[in-house]
Amino acid sequence: MTAGTKPLSGIRVLDFTQYLPGPLCTQHLADLGADVVKIENRKGGDLSRPTPDGSTSQMFLKVNRNKRSLSIDLRQAEGIEIVRRLARDADVLVEGFRPGVMDKLGLGYAALSALNPRLVYCAITGYGQDGPFREFGGHDINYQSLSGVLEQSGAAGGPPAPGGFQVADIAGGSLTSAMALLAALVDAQRTGQGRFVDVSMTDAALACMVMGLSTMDSFGNGKPLPRGEDYTSGKLPCYGVYETADGRHVALGALEPQFWRAFCDAVQRPDLIAKGWALGADGDAAKAEIAALIKSRSLRDWSELLSTVDGCATPVLRLDEVLEHPLTRARGMVREGLSPEGRPYRQFAFPVRMSGYRFSVERNPPALGEHNDELLKSLGYGDDDIAALHSKNVA
Repeated sequence: MTAGTKPLSGIRVLDFTQYLPGPLCTQHLADLGADVVKIENRKGGDLSRPTPDGSTSQMFLKVNRNKRSLSIDLRQAEGIEIVRRLARDADVLVEGFRPGVMDKLGLGYAALSALNPRLVYCAITGYGQDGPFREFGGHDINYQSLSGVLEQSGAAGGPPAPGGFQVADIAGGSLTSAMALLAALVDAQRTGQGRFVDVSMTDAALACMVMGLSTMDSFGNGKPLPRGEDYTSGKLPCYGVYETADGRHVALGALEPQFWRAFCDAVQRPDLIAKGWALGADGDAAKAEIAALIKSRSLRDWSELLSTVDGCATPVLRLDEVLEHPLTRARGMVREGLSPEGRPYRQFAFPVRMSGYRFSVERNPPALGEHNDELLKSLGYGDDDIAALHSKNVA
């Protein structure tokens, strides 16, 4: 299936982002068919690119496929002019600088929307374009800590644990930005008027704390329940993580009676059916019984026993095991790509299927400035102009 059948075919995105939140957002757009032009500085490009041996990092490879790279010096007027020419026909711009940086370059929303009123301009920051933290830097762990996510993450009695993936960066930055800018893009195509989209990763992470706020307002008298003691973080016997005989773990998520009954029937413990939602001392006793049960078998034994049981009981797998799991393979979620150096690497496929669309890698992650000349020519620069830009190290 060709790129022309992809839903964002014909949409051009200018990507000024680095590291994880912005690049993953724009990779999703590129996977959906958008022409994403990754604009990078002349000295090293995206800060996640390099490794000590000079090869391209795995981090960069996994969030920058299906893009073109344009490396330009934005400290020179000619570099700014290149961006202005690109912006005249672009549909979306995504940037991840601190507030005011793009304005100082003459590439802020006011300047570029004057050239292209239908431009959707998305700015991803840690704390938003206004407010007391607008000038501060930060990373995922900071956004989690200021949104209440981190305080509620971890086992009962233990310290806060940031988890195995960047909740604020990805759910707050990548996915929220993609949702918001696509909404603005639909409106721009109807009305001809773009929008400035202000995405705060802290705001977006806070908006994900629906269960925490619900529990606090229902049972906490205005205070959150202690870490690991909420109904979906360890309070209920039927919903938690239990250790196996070989030191691995099984996850139980049998909140609904039919799932808990299916699990209890499969393990031949009908006496536990009435204890799945026990609280207080009874709940502690029930969790101890379930812990002893799960501890009686290895993870392999539990995996085999539960493989055909519709009881919301699953093995807790390591990532290497996930990559080889029948579900992962059946859904085609792991693909191979090539680095700019020609080295194969593993990556995740675009995670959504839709009718009339098939995920494909049209472009492997680009080398720094790989597409400079073709992009400059498309903007009307002649061979002599391009040679002059090269000689001045503008592009």
